[in-house]
Amino acid sequence: QVRLVESGGGLVQAGGSLRLSCKASGFISSVFNPSDMAWYRQAPGNQRELVANITSGGVTDYAGSVSGRFTISRDNANKRVYLQMNNLKVEDTGIYYCNTKAYGRVLWGQGTQVTVSS
Repeated sequence: QVRLVESGGGLVQAGGSLRLSCKASGFISSVFNPSDMAWYRQAPGNQRELVANITSGGVTDYAGSVSGRFTISRDNANKRVYLQMNNLKVEDTGIYYCNTKAYGRVLWGQGTQVTVSS
């Protein structure tokens, strides 16, 4: 069964850090390695928005609101994608989702909750 599994969310004070992980479960390397990967988030009452993405070649891009604070990376050997989040702000609160296009469809994980308190 092919799926994306996120972990690493939690409750943190403003200014703190969290590291999210996304495991591409069931993927074979020849599918995962060429796949671009992304992190999205959705705050209550808001639409889901793109936070960061990383290409198969390791090129990264970030939303302006997180640039300089968040870092996306990938580990092809373990079929994982990470999101290091530093200097977290209250407005970073939301459910964070891993995303990719593979096996002929768009795949989403179940999400992991990030709550930043003031």
